[in-house]
Amino acid sequence: MIECNNLTKTYINGDDTTVVLKGISFKIETGEFVAIMGPSGSGKSTLMHILGALDTPTTGSYFLDGKDVSKLSDYELAEIRKEKIGFVFQAFNLLPRATVLRNVALPLVYAEVPKEKREVIAKEALVRAGMDESRFNHLSNQLSGGQMQRVAIARALVNNPSLILADEPTGNLDTKTGEIVLATFQSLSEQGSTIVLITHEPEVAKYAQRIIHIRDGLILKDERIR
Repeated sequence: MIECNNLTKTYINGDDTTVVLKGISFKIETGEFVAIMGPSGSGKSTLMHILGALDTPTTGSYFLDGKDVSKLSDYELAEIRKEKIGFVFQAFNLLPRATVLRNVALPLVYAEVPKEKREVIAKEALVRAGMDESRFNHLSNQLSGGQMQRVAIARALVNNPSLILADEPTGNLDTKTGEIVLATFQSLSEQGSTIVLITHEPEVAKYAQRIIHIRDGLILKDERIR
């Protein structure tokens, strides 16, 4: 599913050069649930941007589903994001005055899925994300934080992505609600979804099957925990 070979990322600002990633290599198999964990400044956010096709490495290669993403143009990266990657963010990023169904179906509009199919696909994604059907026609600003994150997860699922990339998805949730959301990711992994979770919290990372520890732009440890 994912193969990263000797990824580096260097930022140049005038006379200042900052090397953020210093040669990162790993593979992730289809259906794995992997946490990438590290403190602030470790390079995990830069790595997330590369995995999410939001940026490209300075050197090295990144293959997603056998395609070398590291050499693509901005337009091609946008197509990869649309077709292959589902994003789940800390801030939910929902339309507050839109219904749950409309929020989830929105990516299908951009993907030019026929209108009559959008609601069916959106409902299926919401069920997979563990959302109560009685909430489907609620406005997103009428939901709890945990419910909003489930909607965001469903939205990430609607295009049947190869990869679900979750960036600190429990950062705005209380502990109990965060545990419910993380259990949802575990369930999706058991159903065959490939999930990469970015976090700085060991208590969050432990829900994954495997943890890649990053510090100072390097992999310190890559451990399978279940």
